[in-house]
Amino acid sequence: MIDVQRLRVLRAVAEHGSFNRAATALRLTPSAVSQHVALLERSLGAQVVDRSTRGVTLTPAGRIMVGAAESVTAEIEHAKQQVDRLSTGRVQLTVATFTSGGRLLLPGALARHTAVHPRTVLHVREGEPEDTLPLVRQGAVDLALAYHFDGPLPLGPGHSSGLEWTPLLEDPLYVVLPHGHRLAGRDALDLAELAAEPWVLGCLKTEAYLRRYAGRAGFDPDVRGTTTDYFFARSLVAAGVGISLIPSVALAPEIPGLRTVPIQPPGPVRHIGVAATGRGDRPHVTALVRALREEAGQERPHRGR
Repeated sequence: MIDVQRLRVLRAVAEHGSFNRAATALRLTPSAVSQHVALLERSLGAQVVDRSTRGVTLTPAGRIMVGAAESVTAEIEHAKQQVDRLSTGRVQLTVATFTSGGRLLLPGALARHTAVHPRTVLHVREGEPEDTLPLVRQGAVDLALAYHFDGPLPLGPGHSSGLEWTPLLEDPLYVVLPHGHRLAGRDALDLAELAAEPWVLGCLKTEAYLRRYAGRAGFDPDVRGTTTDYFFARSLVAAGVGISLIPSVALAPEIPGLRTVPIQPPGPVRHIGVAATGRGDRPHVTALVRALREEAGQERPHRGR
């Protein structure tokens, strides 16, 4: 029989990439973590991690077992929620969200949901998709409002995601310029026209995305600053530090003295959606996903001006 605690330890090793960091997260000693993994390998008759001086990586068998660990954890969390519902008559629902998408979509969707299900106890957690999507798989949150660019969802270790992705919005990125900029009067811009410009950006992932698109356009962008807040990045544009690349949903509230211009297609875009597990009979999760879809249907893409 496979010990659930050993699966939990393996999942922490996969997440943190070393026995030492996993031990710190689990409040165990590194030798205890190593022993749990060794006992799991013995019970399976297969190696689950490759050990090296640079850390540990999952083997194919390890990836399968991490997926199983997340499924087991999620089932236990789901069972705890059902027991709580039996004893209190209330449904606990936890939603994870990234900041700009949550500000746009979540208040209206939660209001819709509460109007129909007033006994639902709602909890909201903020975080980036690479942090919140694994929490959905593990059952720590019920669903996550998330995004990805033109690559796959950032799901972390393990082959099987166990997630259902419901698209909500296409969120194009716009060039943000000072109103007096030489290109501010254009209806659309080719990214290559901005090769000589300094940039200030609202997050590290946007910088990576810009560098990928800029590489296709034949230049390496001069990034003068990267913040963790799109409003702050636009404030720096207004101060003359540089220009920026901002998702449509993060262009409010307006800042005087700025002009937003679309990029000529095919331009960069974020794909916003909601992730939940495919576990059956979760009507309150289904209802909130429906409310998010209805809220997203009322939103219209930003137009450059």
